[in-house]
Amino acid sequence: MKRKSHISFTLNGETTEVAFAPHKTLLEVLREDLALTGTKHGCELGECGTCTVLVDGRSILSCLMLGLDAEGREVTTIEGLRDHPLIHAFVRTDAVQCGFCTPGQVVSAAALVEGNPNPSTGEIRHAMSGNLCRCGTYPKIEEAIRTWQD
Repeated sequence: MKRKSHISFTLNGETTEVAFAPHKTLLEVLREDLALTGTKHGCELGECGTCTVLVDGRSILSCLMLGLDAEGREVTTIEGLRDHPLIHAFVRTDAVQCGFCTPGQVVSAAALVEGNPNPSTGEIRHAMSGNLCRCGTYPKIEEAIRTWQD
């Protein structure tokens, strides 16, 4: 018999309970046990940023966090940001090329503008440095973040 862990946490504004194997990362719990596939599997080493989610308002790499550590916390995924003005800004500025990194980019950007609604280019680059884009849309991503309130 396989052992399961049960946790309760707030996911995208709703209280959520889930049972899963205790070795799973938060990324695996979100995708495999809760069917929220917006958060992407990338490197699974914490180097690419595609799995970025917000935990208690801070951007974290869900591939490096055990699912058990979400107990009692507030987790926001890209699905929870579907109405955020950054979504429109990324589309408007054509910052979405292939789209694979976009969820992590938007989540990281949301964490940035929550604490600093008008970041400088240097602040944007620093905050987004953990998110890789293989298409090289960095200038468009910066533009989206600079103009997200337009």
